[in-house]
Amino acid sequence: MHSSDPRHVDLNADLGEEVTDDAGLLEVVTSANVACGFHAGNEAVMRAVCAEAVRRGVALGAQVSYDDRAGFGRVALDVAADVLREQVAEQVGVLSEIAASEGGAVVYLKPHGALYHRVAVDEVQAQAVLDGSGDLPVLGMPGSLLLRLAAGRGRGVRLEGFPDRGYAASGGLLPRDQPGALVSDPAQVARRAVELSASVDSVCVHGDSPGAVDAARAVRRSLAAAGLTVETCWSSTG
Repeated sequence: MHSSDPRHVDLNADLGEEVTDDAGLLEVVTSANVACGFHAGNEAVMRAVCAEAVRRGVALGAQVSYDDRAGFGRVALDVAADVLREQVAEQVGVLSEIAASEGGAVVYLKPHGALYHRVAVDEVQAQAVLDGSGDLPVLGMPGSLLLRLAAGRGRGVRLEGFPDRGYAASGGLLPRDQPGALVSDPAQVARRAVELSASVDSVCVHGDSPGAVDAARAVRRSLAAAGLTVETCWSSTG
């Protein structure tokens, strides 16, 4: 499913989570995964992110989550499929309205945290997320069940890698409480981003990580130095 020109790569980050410098990240990234209020953010924050993203030509994505502000969306929850479908629809709907009011549009979907990992392996939850998100293209990890199901519905898919996270032998991310799960050195993050760019469409720098803006800048510099054009992998039609 690696669909982009190998000389091009997207740089995405999680924004609107009220824990980092959104304006600083928007100077660097080419796609913004915007928190839709269920794990973080609110309408005022969404509006500020959308306005600045539109001004800078940064693609907007709906970062949908379990309804879990206390756990920042990182707690595994068992949510009935019909409830999850409606929660996703609500999040996408709210962000889409705000984006439109700022002259932009939501052009892709990316689940957050525990939901991101759950839909990679759980068909019921994955179908619920797809059912609730219209025909938006989807961003996810290689091997994700969500991406396979999305592609089966004729929806666009893009692969992403995480240079600031450690990977398990299975190909998934190491749990955050395990040694090596978080990569904090900007130079190391940047090197890993270049390596990952050969096999993914987009690299993600976590917006809630300490030094996220510095890491994103280092990643972008390294990608450019490696001869890659850093630009969004999304169009207005996905």
